[in-house]
Amino acid sequence: MASENVITMPSASLAPHKSTGICDEHGQYPQTINVIFGREFKTACPQCQVIAKAEEQERIRAQARQDLALKLGSALIPKRFAGKTLAGYRATSPAQEEALRICTKYADKFSEIAPTGRCLLLLGKPGTGKTHLGVAIAAEIMNKTDATAVYRTLGTVLQEIRSTYSKGSERTESQILSGLIGPSLLILDEIGVSKETPSDFELTTLFTIINGRYEQMRPTVVISNLDAGMLPGAMGERCFDRLREGGAIAVPFEWESQRGKEGF
Repeated sequence: MASENVITMPSASLAPHKSTGICDEHGQYPQTINVIFGREFKTACPQCQVIAKAEEQERIRAQARQDLALKLGSALIPKRFAGKTLAGYRATSPAQEEALRICTKYADKFSEIAPTGRCLLLLGKPGTGKTHLGVAIAAEIMNKTDATAVYRTLGTVLQEIRSTYSKGSERTESQILSGLIGPSLLILDEIGVSKETPSDFELTTLFTIINGRYEQMRPTVVISNLDAGMLPGAMGERCFDRLREGGAIAVPFEWESQRGKEGF
């Protein structure tokens, strides 16, 4: 019987072998050489690899700091409240500790709260740390998650919208409203700051914002010097119903003003 021709294929790779590499920066180092399909692949200088890894980690950290700075800048948090944190809130009474606990939990659980659109109402006396906690929640979620946040006072929103009615305005009312409805979290401060009955313009604007976020199931932190019983009159029953339907959490701030004291 005729013998068959047997063709022996070369091995795809050879066993790695050791050598001595030379680095221009660090001199000699143990080197491993792998031969795959006739090509040599040599390990690099381990010290250079450590340095490169550290540089890449620092680049990532620097990018994260830059991204956070951009997010914080876009949040429009006033200079007076920039840098306010939950850890920096000084709670000296059981009521203050409870307010801090609720706000901290809201921030910690925001990834679970966000899809539900559940709102948070910080209500009560002026100077009790409501704005501190509101912006601290925003900073916390932006620092630890991909969420975005915006802080605005109602008065500023109304003023900005009125300015769009002027000839030559660079922004439109729709753009301003979109900037309030779009973020993951909106902190809307100074609701009912005026003792006068809110105008139709104020009520309509508030409803457009709250309803827009309600429809998109995006949570809002509402801050007001009023209590829960007075809030419907300041923002309109329709707005308040939207907040209530979403299971809003109301936190009372009934202690005396802490302005001028450390932590506020």
